[in-house]
Amino acid sequence: MGILAREARQGRIAKHNEMHPCYEQLMQIRTATSSDHDAIWAIIEPVIRAGETYALPRDMSREDALAYWCAKDRRTFVAEDENGIVGTYYLRANQQGGGAHVANCGYITAADASGRGIARRMCEHSLEEARGAGFRAMQFNFVVSTNTRAIALWQRMGFVIVGTLPGAFEHPALGDVDACVMFRRL
Repeated sequence: MGILAREARQGRIAKHNEMHPCYEQLMQIRTATSSDHDAIWAIIEPVIRAGETYALPRDMSREDALAYWCAKDRRTFVAEDENGIVGTYYLRANQQGGGAHVANCGYITAADASGRGIARRMCEHSLEEARGAGFRAMQFNFVVSTNTRAIALWQRMGFVIVGTLPGAFEHPALGDVDACVMFRRL
């Protein structure tokens, strides 16, 4: 049983929608290797180019994007099913020193795999990994307010919005929009 199902049963968070149990058994989340870089790039490039959810340069090179996503200060994971890699996330300390007990993550699901519960499963996995690594909380520093599906998912996962940064993100189509800081204890 996953951490979320256990916490929902204990009343710590609202019950969430489970992905189909057969699909969850077919999907594996593992540590990424350099041989996964092509697949990771195929997933993160469209998101970077769209410029709607990550505060990264839209013209970021493949080399720079992979150096960021797979940097030495984080652990990078991939989610894969029978068709290949369908998502990726990283886990790192949110800050150094006195803030190093709080984890931070970034998640991206392949566009053609959206809606299958992959982001939920990656988040659940990251919460387990973070707790196992000794983190005591997790914080998302910059969730773009127009990314309503992600905000709703993170709230179902037990995160709360603890702050709003007015107009902090320059959306390519909507102009300046808010960014949310989201937090939960582990």
